Amino acid sequence: MVGGRLGETIGMREELIKKACSLSLKAHRASGKPYLYEKSRSSSEAVFGFPGSWSVEDWFSSRPFGDTKASLNLFPSLRSIGNDEVAVVNEAFFRRFEVILRKTSFEKEVKKAVTEKKQIVFAGHSSGGPMAILATFWFLEEYIRKSSNPTTPLCVTFGSPLVGDRIIPHALRRENWDTYFIHFVMRYDIVPRLMLAPLSSIGGELQPVLHFFNPRSLYFGNDSVAMAEEASIFFLKVMRNVSSVASHIACNLMGSTYPLLETLTSFIEPSPYRPFGTYVFCTGNGKLVVAKNSDAVSQILFYSCQLQCEAEIKEVAGKSLKEHLGYENELQGSLEMQNVAYLDDHFKELPLSSNASIEGEMGNLNTALNDLGVSTRGRLCLRAAGELEKQKQGNQDKINRNKTEIEKRLRSIWKYQSEREVRKVGYYDSFKLQNDVEDFHANVNRLELAGMWDEIIEMLKKYELPGEFEGQEDWIKLGTEYRRLVEPLDIANFYRHLKNDDTGPYMFKGRPKRYKYTQRWREHAERMGKGSSSESCFWATVEELRSSNKKFEEMKEEIVQLETDLFKWLNHEEIGKDVILDESTFSKWWKMLGKNPALLGL
Repeated sequence: MVGGRLGETIGMREELIKKACSLSLKAHRASGKPYLYEKSRSSSEAVFGFPGSWSVEDWFSSRPFGDTKASLNLFPSLRSIGNDEVAVVNEAFFRRFEVILRKTSFEKEVKKAVTEKKQIVFAGHSSGGPMAILATFWFLEEYIRKSSNPTTPLCVTFGSPLVGDRIIPHALRRENWDTYFIHFVMRYDIVPRLMLAPLSSIGGELQPVLHFFNPRSLYFGNDSVAMAEEASIFFLKVMRNVSSVASHIACNLMGSTYPLLETLTSFIEPSPYRPFGTYVFCTGNGKLVVAKNSDAVSQILFYSCQLQCEAEIKEVAGKSLKEHLGYENELQGSLEMQNVAYLDDHFKELPLSSNASIEGEMGNLNTALNDLGVSTRGRLCLRAAGELEKQKQGNQDKINRNKTEIEKRLRSIWKYQSEREVRKVGYYDSFKLQNDVEDFHANVNRLELAGMWDEIIEMLKKYELPGEFEGQEDWIKLGTEYRRLVEPLDIANFYRHLKNDDTGPYMFKGRPKRYKYTQRWREHAERMGKGSSSESCFWATVEELRSSNKKFEEMKEEIVQLETDLFKWLNHEEIGKDVILDESTFSKWWKMLGKNPALLGL
């Protein structure tokens, strides 16, 4: 058998996949309940199956795509940390999940299952899939991120629509959570592609299609001529929009500057939704194709649904509806055959010709892609997706090689700080005066470090580094050390050159992104409040308060807060004791306020 067993590779036993699929479809048929929970004392798993909903309002809350910013109260990790960009989720799906979480016994039953040390599995078919996905997000935040519970969850969906934007795969990789999400998709099933079309495009046909999927509807599984016509129109409209999204992604992958594309996207808003996690595509003849790269999955969603000729439309459209209801039978055969092809490790050598004569694992993948109908153009797009991931890893390797140089220059600045302290002159004040050659050398190191860190930040802004980067402990630690040691020098430089006619304090006018990003990394990693790790900005606060024209009473609250913060930072060694040297700018100002700076060093 080529490629290894599916269950071993994706981390979910085949029998558990079948159980999850069975419960999901059972929930689909018993759609009056918010979820089904399979309780078994003998089983080591707790499986929650979510039904779909068959009202348009439960799919699109608004036009064009029904998206909204993710709730950071429930899902604080669903964002890009440095860029401070919050993920987008489907609002209608989120509202449905909120009702399940707040108004049912779901949370209580999950807690009980966790206490019993069961493997938690969230499963869903159709629009039950988003409920399973959002439940998994919630569980990861509540039980893994907060308490590091060793019982990690699994989420498995069958024919699920897309739920969120490109920030979600980025965030899941940073948190090392992406492996918990597994999605099965039949080749022609239209539902996993549905959210790539705006409601304005498919609104007329969406409700009849939902009736077709609704087991309580008279139109459930109806093969009437009228339904075939509706299905054909619906399929074409959705796939036109999928084509636009796939083309947009492909152009970005290949670095295209095609002016028509830029013009179109400036006034035609593409769907924000993107895939994440592990996708398992069912070819329809027992073979399975596994893909994890989000951009590659987007291309397969398009290219696997291409028609050979216009005459195929009614047949393929009808098949797309029936496939959505046929996951249990398809998986029964596919999981027994174990004819699995894995895409992500073979982007570079992926053959462009479907007729290529290849043996072994690569040959198996080539045949499986043929069975999915992926054309030469599609294969080029898959290669481009792999190449972009390779470039991101190359960027990571490059900055990893710079780490030694960063650490070397930080040691030089730490030495500079220590020497200034021995001379009873804080390094902030010394650097601001620039009287000695050591100050000049410290400035050279500051500027060299700024260049290296700015390069990292620029890559992060453009999402040119692997999603895991901002969660890597060694870089979070190094970023914190850099910020604490070097930002005071940037502040000194800012106020040294500040002119009377300049407006705006350092925090609003002069603070570089390299410090904002590294501060957010630490705050997220250690679950601190936003802005609470501001020890490196101490001197900026001092400069603004001491130069303020306000009376003491007007600044009293800010001064008291500064005193509280400084005592904490000194106590935790997050700021150097040179700040309270007798001749430091801070000590002189503090004494002028009638306070004793020495007491802060206790």
